[in-house]
Parts: sequence; structure tokens; C-alpha cells
Amino acid sequence: MSDRALRVLVGSLATVGAAIAGYLVYTRYTNTRIACATGGCEIVQSSKYAELSGVPVAVLGLAAYLFLLATALSASELARAAGAIVAVAGAAFSLYLVYLQVAVIDAICQWCVISDVVMCLLAVACVLRVARAPRPT
Repeated sequence: MSDRALRVLVGSLATVGAAIAGYLVYTRYTNTRIACATGGCEIVQSSKYAELSGVPVAVLGLAAYLFLLATALSASELARAAGAIVAVAGAAFSLYLVYLQVAVIDAICQWCVISDVVMCLLAVACVLRVARAPRPT
């Protein structure tokens, strides 16, 4: 897969992730009920784990997705490396959040899980961008 194709993939996934995180940020700050098929979204979003040092996790996710979208706009080595670092860190945090939902909160937020899957896919795509980058001779 070419860097261009991977950049399109990263940009597309980051856009989907930003839309999900943006929706969760919107519902949080407008006190709007979350559309939820699992019944656990409100429980997860109102738990003490929905914030990190006073910042809503959805805001952190939105920032990460927008950053990853920005890296997709560049073919530079710095953009590839920065994207991979943020995406891998985001995927690790996502796995932690899934653990919290399943083992601690005992509720599942469908939007959170979809976002977690998107972040893990982004990590794979961003690492592939680094791995498949042309090497200087």
C-alpha cells in the first residue's frame, strides 16, 4: 500500500473518529442524552473515568483525531512519526478504556467502543506509514 493510500486511510479514519468524539463532546457540553443501543453510554459518560485531570476523555479523543487528520495531510517523515506515536498511545489508552468499561464500570458505551476500534485501526495504519516509508540511500 502506498503512502498516499495510507494517508487517505488515516485521514478517513481520523475523520470518522473526530465525528464520534465530536458527538460525545457535544452531548456532554449540551447535556443532551446520548443515542445509545447498549444502554450503557450515559453510565460510562457520567463515570469518574470519563475525565482525565478534569478534561473529558472525549475532548482528548477529539484532539487526537484532529491531530492524526493533520498528519495525514503531510507526506513528511515528521508527520509519519508523530502520527504513529499519537495513534499508538491512543490505541493503548483505548484498550485501557475498554478494560474500564468491562471490568470496572460494568457498562458498555457503543460510541466509545467504536472510537476505540477506530483508534486501533489508526495505530496500525500509522505504523504502516512509518514502516513503508522510503528510506534515504
